[in-house]
Amino acid sequence: MELSRVPVSRLLIAGFVFLALACGLGLWVLLRGDTPFTVDSWWNVLLAQWRVPVVVSFSLAMGVVGGVWASVVITAVGAVLLLLLRRPWGALFLVVTQILSAALVQVLKHLFGRARPEDIIVISDYGSFPSGHTANAATLAVVALILFPRAWVAVVGAVWVVLMAFSRTYLHAHWASDTLGGTLVGVAAVLLVAALFAARLRTEPRSRAEPVTRASA
Repeated sequence: MELSRVPVSRLLIAGFVFLALACGLGLWVLLRGDTPFTVDSWWNVLLAQWRVPVVVSFSLAMGVVGGVWASVVITAVGAVLLLLLRRPWGALFLVVTQILSAALVQVLKHLFGRARPEDIIVISDYGSFPSGHTANAATLAVVALILFPRAWVAVVGAVWVVLMAFSRTYLHAHWASDTLGGTLVGVAAVLLVAALFAARLRTEPRSRAEPVTRASA
């Protein structure tokens, strides 16, 4: 994503649209009460019938990597690396985006209060919608794409989000629609913060060899 080619107004609009979609999906979930979507039930039953120890272990590992403390560590390490690359605004962008994403997830969890699947096989906090792990994965993926706009970054990021979403549903920690909601929240958080940081991010070099440019007036 070439940030310099995207107007700030479009970033803001896109961010609010993604957030509105997440809230709309959450409201739909709330209105349905304890009745999951048909696709949620189908996917949950399908995974329950396909229980493979190695996939369970993989999903548990993904749960740790995408958890709160791992997220804090990854964010801190990423911020330090960006500082070493002479990208202080990129480092601040990463930190602020992660904070906003986590805050939005918690607000929506308590707002909609969706119950998790009954066959959950891990210990999780309150609220199934949206998936915090998937929101975190989407946040990191889109931040990386904005800071390092490369095709391979987009591919790796997309795979990371899909694997995280799959792992959370495989453990029955979330319904499939929870992971969609988490993805929407993660993307929304990045776009909204990117709109605030766009002018500063454009002044930073993308590599050590690239000179620093000044923001246009």
